[in-house]
Amino acid sequence: MIAEFRLPDLGEGLTEAEVVQWLVSPGEKVALNQTLAEVETAKAVVELPSPYEGTVSSLHAEAGETVAVGAPLIAFDVAGEEPQTPTPAVEGAEAEGSEKTQPNLVGYGAAPTTAGRPARRARRIGGASPAADTAVLEAAPHDASPSASVETVIERPRSTPPVRAHAKRLGVDLVLVAAEVGDRLITRQDVDAYAERLAARSDATRTPAPVPGSAARPTGHQPDRETRIPIRGVRKHTAAAMVQSAFTAPHVTVFHTVDVTATMDLLARLREDRALSGHRIGPLAVVAKAVCLALGGAPGLNARWDEEAGEIVQHGYVDLGIAAATDRGLIVPMIRDAERMTLVELADAIASLAETARAGKTSPAELSGGTFSISNIGVFGVDAGTPILPPGQSGILAVGAVRRQPWEHAGEIALRQVMTLSLSFDHRIVDGAEGAAFLKAVADVLEEPGRAMLLR
Repeated sequence: MIAEFRLPDLGEGLTEAEVVQWLVSPGEKVALNQTLAEVETAKAVVELPSPYEGTVSSLHAEAGETVAVGAPLIAFDVAGEEPQTPTPAVEGAEAEGSEKTQPNLVGYGAAPTTAGRPARRARRIGGASPAADTAVLEAAPHDASPSASVETVIERPRSTPPVRAHAKRLGVDLVLVAAEVGDRLITRQDVDAYAERLAARSDATRTPAPVPGSAARPTGHQPDRETRIPIRGVRKHTAAAMVQSAFTAPHVTVFHTVDVTATMDLLARLREDRALSGHRIGPLAVVAKAVCLALGGAPGLNARWDEEAGEIVQHGYVDLGIAAATDRGLIVPMIRDAERMTLVELADAIASLAETARAGKTSPAELSGGTFSISNIGVFGVDAGTPILPPGQSGILAVGAVRRQPWEHAGEIALRQVMTLSLSFDHRIVDGAEGAAFLKAVADVLEEPGRAMLLR
């Protein structure tokens, strides 16, 4: 019998995922829990295990294709009676009362029904009267436009909320798309393809005839001279989060340039210590330790604004986010309970975090729930910036490059190693005095690492 596996609910409210690569192919025999594919959500790359033992019948998506939660992903030829396919609930579906929820290995969803797909609520198009008979639009010419009059009542096209929003932005009527793709779930690719056909026909009708004797000049849209990169995965999630943060929390950024010569001298001595030869302790680890110490005296910077409850929630722990630039985009994995760690433990945690992020193996759990973040812009040779707060956090510190430059020291001008710190904070929670005091506390530790012994 053929068993179909649909993309499961991967948690965190995610509605779609991109197939990174298939690890099986049609005709291949697979074992229970064998990894079928790697899919990339808006937060991480996830391995999907097989819920069946059998032979791969077909793949419903290609590598690089975005699949909606609940859409068919892969089909198996399995022995015995037809199994209940693990699948998440899809918008518009209604589970039979006698059926039980089946585990789908990543999330949970309603088991499929053999009675066919439930009817969807009707949508009225054009000037059809309430008494008009319900009908399904079976076909439409490829040159149909979104403004075409359809004097009938049709079923609501099968799609997910993100696809419907995408179609609305492009001005595409999903009814006309459904007429082309049939009764299957409409994807973003279907919407994009329909929009491109409309645009091509529109450009063709608007292109003016060349003036005799004039040289041809490229005008308007020039596909051969442009590169279009789909906005999806981590980049899509990051963009949405940054827009939400920038237009929700009133950002304030303050800067402080500090002499870190003593810190750099300390790190040089630690590198020569044979007992620490297996650890990579760098300036970022010292900054992380200084931040954890300084947050003890600045509770507003280790807090979040709870709009619904009308409360400011102060955290009694530090889940420290470390921004990491990867090939998939910017992610901010976190180190849990960072305030309990020694300098060496923080250095090891940062190194492990970076290695996992570069490999694309950061789990969704490591990307959620941070209380304060650090962005090391110094690795790019940048001195200062205005970092945007991760949603749900009230503070983020950007660490600039360490540079040797003339600096006043002990009443004289000398070549010293300096670094600029940039602190952005939510002005609803943190006022200027608390932000400045926190930044000064971090700077004091970097100027004189021995001062860390005086903080708790």
